[in-house]
Amino acid sequence: MDPYENLANAIILQAVKDYRLARKKRKYHPKNKEAKLMIEDCERFFRSDWFTALTTVDGEALLRKLEEEEIS
Repeated sequence: MDPYENLANAIILQAVKDYRLARKKRKYHPKNKEAKLMIEDCERFFRSDWFTALTTVDGEALLRKLEEEEIS
């Protein structure tokens, strides 16, 4: 795997981790503004041209999968 592909994958994986953590925080603390902003930022990223430039994964499909996950 080329270094740029590794970097792109790491960026996307970090966004997924950030999104999951923020959703978990919002579940237990619905008024958490920081978590709300992180969720919004991640959703914007998954729908962005930059995300599309990094991967062939459908950002909307990824978001649907993440939203379907059970938050524990």
